[in-house]
Amino acid sequence: MDLQGTVIRPPSEADSVLLQVTLGCSHNRCTFCGAYRGKRFAFKPLEILESDLEFAARYMSRQRRVFLCDGDALIMPQARLRHILSRIREMLPWVTRVGTYANAKSLARKTDEELAELKALGLGAVYLGLESGDDEVLAQVNKGVAVADMVRQGRRARAAGFKLNVTVLLGLAGPVGSARHARLTGEALSAMDPEQVGALTLMLIPGTPLHADWKAGRFVLPGAREMLAELREMLVHTGLTRGLFLADHPSNYLPLKVRLPKDKAEALSAIDAALAGETPLRPEWQRGL
Repeated sequence: MDLQGTVIRPPSEADSVLLQVTLGCSHNRCTFCGAYRGKRFAFKPLEILESDLEFAARYMSRQRRVFLCDGDALIMPQARLRHILSRIREMLPWVTRVGTYANAKSLARKTDEELAELKALGLGAVYLGLESGDDEVLAQVNKGVAVADMVRQGRRARAAGFKLNVTVLLGLAGPVGSARHARLTGEALSAMDPEQVGALTLMLIPGTPLHADWKAGRFVLPGAREMLAELREMLVHTGLTRGLFLADHPSNYLPLKVRLPKDKAEALSAIDAALAGETPLRPEWQRGL
């Protein structure tokens, strides 16, 4: 398989065939993200993708899912996506679902009919980085999109039949903006109503603008207890019709897997126990991206 540079995929796609259809991220300006720095965004040649699919057809018949890398495959023109999904269906007929990262811009470029076509061709899961429900925070980290637009496009993805997975970042607002960030993020998640939420804890990556701001004293990274308090506030304000709220990423201090709405009270009690010192937190040496 032709995988160029660092390849990022969601934890839930660990067993998927990783098909790198683009290089980098179509936005690539978020101050906290170092995943695609040094990669110029481009579509990979179809001949390389064809070769990768031939390899997968020969050696990956046990893998039932495909994940389209890199940062935002959905930004590709509809005809190109149609071709790639059709070839996956033809060459890997055992695959039951294709997933991809997306953003509000790429979703907005697709009509409802185009999204429905992609769903019919096997695209089943969309991963959207909300990061924060606070427009001020999004502006500070150069996300390049407003909360309302992300909520609108997330709801369109759900209406098209995709499984919507939304990622948020604890600590992104620093200690001062923590409570507002948590509350507004919970409200945005409730409005979007995804099937799954992934709450990650911010880890500063050398070489990123946010890391430089931290080194210069312009940004303060909240401590472990502040991160937990933020997680609690976010969960209080998050209401999903039926979905998973996951805080089990290696970056998190307290691994949680919460099925909403039924497990919310139990999860809040678990956070309270950790805040009271009754439950040990994941040590720093065990945390990672």
